[in-house]
Amino acid sequence: MAFLFNNSAISSYFGSHTQKNQESLSRRAFHVEPQPREKALLAEDPALKRFKSHKKSVWRLKRVGDVLTIVVVAGCCYEIYVRAVMREEARKKAGESA
Repeated sequence: MAFLFNNSAISSYFGSHTQKNQESLSRRAFHVEPQPREKALLAEDPALKRFKSHKKSVWRLKRVGDVLTIVVVAGCCYEIYVRAVMREEARKKAGESA
């Protein structure tokens, strides 16, 4: 096993591999202009325009969903509170009568 680690060919292979990875990472740091095909793919397509959601209506729908969620959670909390109070009153009455 020690023979494999001492072998200069294997160590040079691993060394060149890490050097290639570092070169590719350093090249990615620079800004590269998109090619014409990439620009065409990123361009707005008029045929798909009717399928896009309108930001204002989506915002309103999210707001309505948030309000409904708060109302439902508040209703559940109130219901739990009412049942707990009624149970406590029932225990008091049962304790007084006994």
